[in-house]
Amino acid sequence: MRKLIIILLVIPLLGVISSSCTKEETLGPSIFSTVDSLDQNSVTYDFDNWLKESYLQPYNLDFRYKLQDVGSDMSYNLVPVSLPKAKDMAKLVKYLWFDAYAAVVGQEFLRENGPKIIHLIGSPAYNPVSGTILLGTAEGGIKVTLYSCNDLNPNDIAMLNEYYFKTMHHEFAHILHQKKNYPIEFAAFSKGNYNPLGWQTKSDSEAASQGFVSPYASSQVKEDFVEVIANYLVKSDADWNNLLDMASKPGINKAGTTLPDDGINGKAVILSKLDMATKWLKNSWNLDIVQLRAEIMAREANINEILK
Repeated sequence: MRKLIIILLVIPLLGVISSSCTKEETLGPSIFSTVDSLDQNSVTYDFDNWLKESYLQPYNLDFRYKLQDVGSDMSYNLVPVSLPKAKDMAKLVKYLWFDAYAAVVGQEFLRENGPKIIHLIGSPAYNPVSGTILLGTAEGGIKVTLYSCNDLNPNDIAMLNEYYFKTMHHEFAHILHQKKNYPIEFAAFSKGNYNPLGWQTKSDSEAASQGFVSPYASSQVKEDFVEVIANYLVKSDADWNNLLDMASKPGINKAGTTLPDDGINGKAVILSKLDMATKWLKNSWNLDIVQLRAEIMAREANINEILK
């Protein structure tokens, strides 16, 4: 066990967000049994009942926190989420994700277009080959899996957004563009600069100078599109402006070396990408990303009240 821990500690923790882009089939009113099968003698009955009333009934979503090996990636060594962390995560996901969207575009929007399963995993999914960790996956527009839930710190907003809520908005944007494709013109903004194998070596500064909101956004077009949406939704005004400021300057690589001028106006590229994503959300989904972002920011100020 000691050897395993040492190995994991030296792995660079670069976040990977993965999605499977098969299309979701048309579903009926509910894909879950309407028969109440909860065990009233279970120690988790009250929480399970709350999940039913908060997720299953309004959003047609099964919130799973008990680790299911058949529903997990068997290529990773994973551990379950603890019950206290599962309760906190369930409350935060509802308040900052589902209810935030519902406040802006209506509850039915999530019921029709949101994932049908959320599965919590306590540990990260380490990939020793690439030296990365998996933060979340979206499978066919049906299921979203969130990892590292045992590391949840409700008092650290930056950590919540970086490890969980950016992942959630990222994965949900994948679900939306699987149903209605993003504009093909989006690919032209960074044509020739995508690298699915080399994004891990880029610093935030290098990526921004090339017009990407994150290194992972430079991996491929569809990841770039959803990363623009997710980062804009969770970054504060100060953090977003810092990103744009970094994008307006020459990139600095991980070794601390200032890179030669590549002729790219990173700030202008990022803003153009955001403008296209904003129009797509409005025209395709009647979703105002500026209003949604304001709703999320307002809710973040009250999360301590939600967790009482």
